Amino acid sequence: MTINEIQDEIIEEFSAFDDWMDKYALLIELGNSLAPLDDKYKTESNLIEGCQSRVWLQADYSDGLIHFQGESDAVIVKGIVSLLIKIISDHTPDEILNADLYFVDKIGLKEHLSPTRSNGLVAMLKQMRLYAMAFKSREEA
Repeated sequence: MTINEIQDEIIEEFSAFDDWMDKYALLIELGNSLAPLDDKYKTESNLIEGCQSRVWLQADYSDGLIHFQGESDAVIVKGIVSLLIKIISDHTPDEILNADLYFVDKIGLKEHLSPTRSNGLVAMLKQMRLYAMAFKSREEA
């Protein structure tokens, strides 16, 4: 599936709920379904700067695709990590770098996150794109 197809699926899933408490419950459920990150990846270098909660992001590159794994010690943030991984993981560096991640606005996430969580979301996306740039430049070298 393309990044946009996955985003559209998530938008549809969230649109089933009118109440933001239900949407938070869905986010928490998504976070709980995220595979636990191996302790060997819970390192200082995998910690996302700019997040109030502790968020680790591991990126691996094989066969032209970037595979992300992540975890957070906060349930809502873990759900956000899960969404980002679901959308961005297992795509090429170019697909990730060119992606317009419109799902954040469409599901109303931005308005319903505290400023610190919103900054954390931006920091996670930035880190994922930095990984994509690094893998792309390594590929072109």
